[in-house]
Amino acid sequence: MVNEANPSLDAGRGNARPRKPVQPKGRTTENPETEAAPSFTRRIRKKFRVFSVRSGLDIPFLMLLLILIVIGLVMLFSSSYAYAYYYYGDSYYFITRQAGYAVAGVVIMLLVSYFDYHHLHKFAIPVLLVSYLLLAVVLALPARNEVHRWIDFGFVNFQPSEIAKFSIILSFAHLISINFKRMDTFRYGVLPYMLILGATCALLVLEPHISATVIVIMLGGVMLFIGGVKLRWFGAAAGLAVAAVLYLVIFTQEFAYANNRLEAWLDPFNAEIKDLTWQTRQSMMAIGSGGLLGLGLGQSRQKYLYLPEPQNDFIFAIVCEELGFIGALIIIILFALLVWRGVTISLKAKDKFGMLLGAGLTLQVGIQVVLNIAVVTNTVPNTGISLPFFSSGGTSLIMLLAQMGIVLSISRTSNIEKT
Repeated sequence: MVNEANPSLDAGRGNARPRKPVQPKGRTTENPETEAAPSFTRRIRKKFRVFSVRSGLDIPFLMLLLILIVIGLVMLFSSSYAYAYYYYGDSYYFITRQAGYAVAGVVIMLLVSYFDYHHLHKFAIPVLLVSYLLLAVVLALPARNEVHRWIDFGFVNFQPSEIAKFSIILSFAHLISINFKRMDTFRYGVLPYMLILGATCALLVLEPHISATVIVIMLGGVMLFIGGVKLRWFGAAAGLAVAAVLYLVIFTQEFAYANNRLEAWLDPFNAEIKDLTWQTRQSMMAIGSGGLLGLGLGQSRQKYLYLPEPQNDFIFAIVCEELGFIGALIIIILFALLVWRGVTISLKAKDKFGMLLGAGLTLQVGIQVVLNIAVVTNTVPNTGISLPFFSSGGTSLIMLLAQMGIVLSISRTSNIEKT
């Protein structure tokens, strides 16, 4: 029987202590205001948390990157030491700088891989505006070799075109992921991208930087194709692009040099224009002398001041001369595997933004590799396009590795086997 005066006491146990009220599950305090505080704090922390481990990064992609970086450094030293000794009095001039940039770039890449790429949504438009600002600033600076491409910070030269490439990929991925179901319309699937791409290309053409313009157009086209834009718009855009190029080359005096490059491309061994075709001819000689197995690492002859600046855009010619067709083919296969793995990671991303962003960043590498090799082999007219992870250039290498860090960040949540 229970004591009605004090229900907490049992009738048979008059000295029993009162029972403590039972706390509801999950409650740690009787004050609801203090109870809500931890939940609010957790929400704030989650909102501003930009770094997270999540699951592991993709090991095959990382290993392919590191292999290409190491091979690139070896070939850079082999191709540059003669030029560096002659012009700078130090055979290690280029390799020491590039190695330092490579180490810094790998550290930045690994740090970026912990960055939650979803936060890049908020930076898409600001990065695009910054790229426009830098492209405008470089036009106001003094020309170097009759072009406006570099901003000199004293300790390093920087090309705003590198930011422009990234801004196109990021802004397109941002807008397409938002309007993915409306990409078949002109208003949401064509117009905004035409305006962004047109403004970027106009600033690049004014530098002039035709190679960067071509890369930006190709990147924009690839992003729109993945985003689901109808093919008829690509046909119309191609027609406009051809018309614009013909107008600039034929009727604009500033781009008359393009006619000379076309002539040099069609007949590189023409004695009448030998000054214009010197670099192309030396490149083709280097490739031909390499044969099947190459002359051996460090044994190139064309790098001894025959091929101008062999550490830059034409480094692949030295690769072919020293490592031969087999060595060059292995490097091409490594690049192909890197692009394939990056695209695979992107296609299995958990959201459309990650898919578009990763695919664009990876295909940028593939586009530059294809265009660089095409220039070196005289398949397309000579224009300045660097070979990723091989050509000398610190800021471009760091920028490229930071972008690969974003792909690794996407891989942390991608539905792919990572070992």
